[in-house]
Amino acid sequence: MKALIYLCEGQCALENKPIPEIVEPTDAIVKVIKTTICGTDLHILKGDVPSCKPGRTLGHEGVGIIDKVGAAVSAFSIGDHVLISCISACGKCDYCRSQMYSHCKTGGWLLGNTIDGTQAEFVRIPYADSSLYRIPECADENALVMLSDILPTGFECGVLNGKVRPGSTVAIIGSGPIGLAALLTAQLYSPAKIIMVDIAYNRLEVAMRFGATTVVNSSHGNAVDEIMKLTNQQGVDTAIEAVGIPATFELCEKIIAPGGVIANVGVHGTQVDLHLETLWDRNITITTGLVDTHSTPLLIKLVQSKKIEPEHLITHRFKLENALEAYSVFGDAANTNALKVLIEM
Repeated sequence: MKALIYLCEGQCALENKPIPEIVEPTDAIVKVIKTTICGTDLHILKGDVPSCKPGRTLGHEGVGIIDKVGAAVSAFSIGDHVLISCISACGKCDYCRSQMYSHCKTGGWLLGNTIDGTQAEFVRIPYADSSLYRIPECADENALVMLSDILPTGFECGVLNGKVRPGSTVAIIGSGPIGLAALLTAQLYSPAKIIMVDIAYNRLEVAMRFGATTVVNSSHGNAVDEIMKLTNQQGVDTAIEAVGIPATFELCEKIIAPGGVIANVGVHGTQVDLHLETLWDRNITITTGLVDTHSTPLLIKLVQSKKIEPEHLITHRFKLENALEAYSVFGDAANTNALKVLIEM
């Protein structure tokens, strides 16, 4: 089968690999129909994820069709159309019982990290019964690919952790795919204002189409002043960090209101300063975390009812044989205006 392989820092290649086989009785083999590239894949290529070793098939998002099932798989049968979760969960350990699936003692973020992932024609899914979701009949699979990772990530790590409430004021720092996913799902809670912050005009234009009430271009260097002016100098109730660099986290620290929540979503590869000298008396909550995907069943229902339409995040489409071009386009989003690229088999 064809698979996109991580070779070394800065390099990947499309190569032939054997079709995966059942290893554990709880496994399923899925024939991948659609997958996509995540910002985390770019972090792997930069060398920020040492747990991902050379030779690994990349990718942790996708939809497909069950090709084989292990003897212990009871929820799925050959031929079922399924959504692949980016998190593999045994469903039995203490963390899974607390819905902290990302910390599953034998699972967590495995696909495209410590085991071969979804940017291939076939993928082995551990703990299939609790790591796959049946796709409803006539569902839009383009939309559902966005539910493998970015929608639950933006929703759980940004909106839910950030305690977005009716009438609250929210700033989302970063108008890339994760920030836009947070924007789409934050609107479920009717905040009074959602301020999107980015350095790219085209992404801010997309944010306005997706429901932002105000946008701020931070490339001018006066984002803090603009946001404080928009909030009557009080700051925002929720600041969602969706980039993963020191400057954006420190921006959150400067704009958060007393009693507010800074919800970190971005993947940070370098040290960030925590300015307790200005935050110590402000009753601030800071949350961190990897997505647990406990919200996936809810999000599937919301997509089915058209309450959210994440398929609009897709800006480019490629075949698997053109996966290297897809990475080039996604990695150069500032010039290509890429949000999510869809890779089809």
